[in-house]
Amino acid sequence: MLQLRRRESRGTPHGWPDAVHPVLQQVYAARGVLEPGQVEHRLARMLSPQLLGGMAQAVELLAEAIRDDWAILVAGDYDCDGATGTAVAVRGLRLLGARRVDYAIPNRFAHGYGLSAAFVASLQPTPQLIVTVDNGVASVAGVAAAQARGIKVIVTDHHLPGEQLPACDAMVNPNLPGDGFPSKALAGVGVVFYLLLALRARMRERGAFAGAEPDLSGLLDLVALGTVADLVPLDFNNRVLVEAGLQRMRSGRACAGIAALVEAGKRSLASLCSTDLAFAVGPRLNAAGRLEDMRLGVECLLTDDAAQARRRAEQLDAINRERRELQASMVAEAEVMVAGLGHVDAVGVALFEPSWHAGVVGLVASKLKERLHRPVIAFAPASEDDTENLRGSCRSIPGFHIRDALAAIDARQPGLIERFGGHAMAAGLSLKATDYSRFAAAFDAIARELIEPERLQAVLYTDGELPPGTATLALARQLRAAGPWGQAFPEPLFDNLFDCAGWKLMGETHLRLQLRDPRDGAVHDAVMFNAYRGQPPPPRLRTAYELTINDWQGRETPRLLLRHIEPA
Repeated sequence: MLQLRRRESRGTPHGWPDAVHPVLQQVYAARGVLEPGQVEHRLARMLSPQLLGGMAQAVELLAEAIRDDWAILVAGDYDCDGATGTAVAVRGLRLLGARRVDYAIPNRFAHGYGLSAAFVASLQPTPQLIVTVDNGVASVAGVAAAQARGIKVIVTDHHLPGEQLPACDAMVNPNLPGDGFPSKALAGVGVVFYLLLALRARMRERGAFAGAEPDLSGLLDLVALGTVADLVPLDFNNRVLVEAGLQRMRSGRACAGIAALVEAGKRSLASLCSTDLAFAVGPRLNAAGRLEDMRLGVECLLTDDAAQARRRAEQLDAINRERRELQASMVAEAEVMVAGLGHVDAVGVALFEPSWHAGVVGLVASKLKERLHRPVIAFAPASEDDTENLRGSCRSIPGFHIRDALAAIDARQPGLIERFGGHAMAAGLSLKATDYSRFAAAFDAIARELIEPERLQAVLYTDGELPPGTATLALARQLRAAGPWGQAFPEPLFDNLFDCAGWKLMGETHLRLQLRDPRDGAVHDAVMFNAYRGQPPPPRLRTAYELTINDWQGRETPRLLLRHIEPA
């Protein structure tokens, strides 16, 4: 049973102008934002690139490569962060004068993740310098393979390091031990953007720009998309980056690829918000890396031709529809598996089905984690041609650091896991199919050992009740404009008691409701998606909801977007 719990204020709001609604002040205070300066998301307040460790070595090597016209290869990743980061690196290096810049994305099924030795072996022609984006911190063998071919390597990454670091020529990663960068939440695209800023500053010092220097702010739409899509915490620095990117998009200055993806997602650039990036734009880009080749996504982001971008966005949209159908089928199979095999008794849940697609198991793990409120790892064969090896994708719950859990299993049973990496809440790994049962038992055991029983209770945090008369269009507009909202800076969510004054179906599974506030009799329009299970809503209910704006035929009205309902 989901438990509603109200966020507590982290202090007393002060200094806010009268125009800022008291409800919004309360929302901010629950997120530790107590005064206006903490939401002044101006680029001037962005952290300095010089605070990142390893920057000097990386900048010097890149400056040498540009000066001497080296062949530079950007080695990206096959998710949205990796694709946007690759596009930022390629566009930015070209702006800064690099003439021989290309990129490559590993094939998920042929090369595995990151700068692997197999990926390096596939590179033709041989570059003189590789710059990784959103990967590399765990690429010990891949960096060694590159250097054996005489290739220099700069690693830019944000993932947590393992016990051994690759012997690369330079590394920029805010999450390395001892790195002094104040924000540990930069996405991969943010790290490479910072590298470009530092490189431009160094080139400026050396008088490299005869006229106007290159404007790197044109890359911020890509930085915003990758940051939101990768679900890194939106701390102040990331909010600065995301807000700047959103402002570019809303003002009609998005790159052709993002504009086309927004159109494919049936969103409006003029009113775009971080939620649109997370749920409409990012998944369409991610779909290419899951089912096809992420080069399609990167090419969409690199082209300046609107017609070409639209064609590629349409292809990505079609792949995303295929991904949704495959995901729905796999999730349904996973739910049957959980019900039939007693996984509800497991604390750490591992699932494997030989017919599953390795590119979609992360989404299956995410859905099952939400429903079970337990850490979940879903496995699939490494590829259609390789059923002896499995690829797994992990999703965790608060309080259980999934990458550290995998490290503990690896330390206790060396050789069981062939490769792993990731974050606190998400990770990936590979192992032999014959070792699956042994791993599943080890994963459940470590979860039982490290997760306190109360952590297994699903909790939905809200910002409390909206006072009578405050569910207005004016407040809805303030809340939407007050973001960017996202990971660790969640969208405002309220909970109130209502009487159900009427309801009807929209399509087969969506509900449209009329909810009456018993305190003042006001009736509010509400919707809840994918909520109908054959039973009408309860006559009196408590609901958690977002106050949103319904834009129908150019007319805006306030609407409650219900996230949870329960009988009251």
